[in-house]
Amino acid sequence: MPQRLHLVFGGELESPSSTRFRDVDAIHVVGIFPDYASAYRAWKAEAQRTVDDAHMRYFIAHLHRLRDEERETSSTEELDN
Repeated sequence: MPQRLHLVFGGELESPSSTRFRDVDAIHVVGIFPDYASAYRAWKAEAQRTVDDAHMRYFIAHLHRLRDEERETSSTEELDN
């Protein structure tokens, strides 16, 4: 079974109604988590910590969805051989 990795990240948005970051260099990477449940707990903790700032937003990115497990790997994915 393939791993289902999740990235939790966030930062200050240009507007509370957008998903465009004000300063990409200041994005807070919370971490990469092995399952959705642990990523959700990390996301929720950061979201609650910043609840008073309408411009701060955190997201969960499903890293496993960025890969096509059926497709042949590229040379950069074969670095551990």
